[in-house]
Amino acid sequence: MSGHQQIKKELKNKKELIACAEQLGVVGDATRLKICYLLCCHPELNVSDMAEILDTSVSVVSHSVKKLLELELVTRRKEAQTVYYSLKKNEFTKTLKDFIT
Repeated sequence: MSGHQQIKKELKNKKELIACAEQLGVVGDATRLKICYLLCCHPELNVSDMAEILDTSVSVVSHSVKKLLELELVTRRKEAQTVYYSLKKNEFTKTLKDFIT
């Protein structure tokens, strides 16, 4: 196997690169990036509060938060009937926080 073929194989199998690309794609959306910013500055918010602050619908925020949850960028905590979201603590969100704040 040539050097270039080996490198191509390594890149193809790098799960970290794929995960990072997916995460960057998700936060590349303006609404999701704004949600990440809110959660950087305010450790816990619910969907209704985020929708009001962002001047958008609960539906838009819910959809955006779902994407962030899927890629493990946010976590949730339920208190009675309200679900609170926070930015998950990992290297990606630490870098994101450093970048946007």
